[in-house]
Amino acid sequence: MISRRVVVVGYHAAELLDIACVTSSLVMANVQGAAPPYDVCLVTPSGLPVTCGSGLTLQAQQALERVTGPLDTLVLSGGIGHELAAANRVIVGHVRRLARESRRVASVCTGAAVLAAAGLLDGRRVTTHWGYASTLASRHPEITVDAAPIFIRDGNVTTAAGVTSALDLTLAFIEEDNGSALAREVARHLVTYLQRPGNQAQMSMFTEGPPPGDDLVRRVVDHVTGHLGADLGTAALAAGAGVSERHLTRLFLRHLGQTPGRFVRRARAEAAAHLLATTSLPVSAVAARCGFGTAETLRQAFVDLYGIPPSRYRQAHSTALPRSSAPDPGAVAD
Repeated sequence: MISRRVVVVGYHAAELLDIACVTSSLVMANVQGAAPPYDVCLVTPSGLPVTCGSGLTLQAQQALERVTGPLDTLVLSGGIGHELAAANRVIVGHVRRLARESRRVASVCTGAAVLAAAGLLDGRRVTTHWGYASTLASRHPEITVDAAPIFIRDGNVTTAAGVTSALDLTLAFIEEDNGSALAREVARHLVTYLQRPGNQAQMSMFTEGPPPGDDLVRRVVDHVTGHLGADLGTAALAAGAGVSERHLTRLFLRHLGQTPGRFVRRARAEAAAHLLATTSLPVSAVAARCGFGTAETLRQAFVDLYGIPPSRYRQAHSTALPRSSAPDPGAVAD
């Protein structure tokens, strides 16, 4: 039987999860009936074992230098060894060669550095791990780096964000190749959160780092995230903090890089996303609970943050409703 040849490139100090998310998902797709099945191969320089950044050693299935096309998909893993890999002329040269013989090319996390070194990202819009985005942009001004999305497709090249975004990327490929039913089945067996859309932000305000350093800003942030249904207008927040609106806005811009109004809007949208995915509440009820007031206001905020309306987000992410559920009576038309 004809198969889809997928080559995953590893190297010393590559990230194990970058590799495993791709290979395990594709193998699971085969188990669930992918047709044609994926022929997945991990290749390394000279076919030698590589020690991942975690310290575990992986045995290669083939030498990078000996792989020939045509290939269905070429995937570059990331990891703390990406700079040495990108500086290795043998790795870069063979990646460039194989890309010409591949239907699609992809990178995970800092694997984008290798694609960039090979000239495969020139003139493209790409993403990478949020912590490396500024470095990639400064070293390769010919590339447009967007640190926000989970993954970005530009032509036949797809770049994914940090680490577990490899799972989102691979599920998207499975859906593209085989349809949404198989992708959902693979996601269920992997016990993962189905598929995040590619343009979903890498970082959530609820997980992206420590609270702001300013005590007053921290208190306001805690109040916002704990009282999403309350009056969170800038005037009300400033009054509660005992400062002027202008001073509060200045503090938010300095410590959070955004105004209080934008922070509140994002907090409410992310809370709504969680409710859409984990409950069967109508969209109108989700909007009211998160402080939006109307489903239309929620829809506008959702499109601004996620690039898709709430109804589509729920279809892709819901763990509470079967896929065949009737339309949400509280939803607003897309």
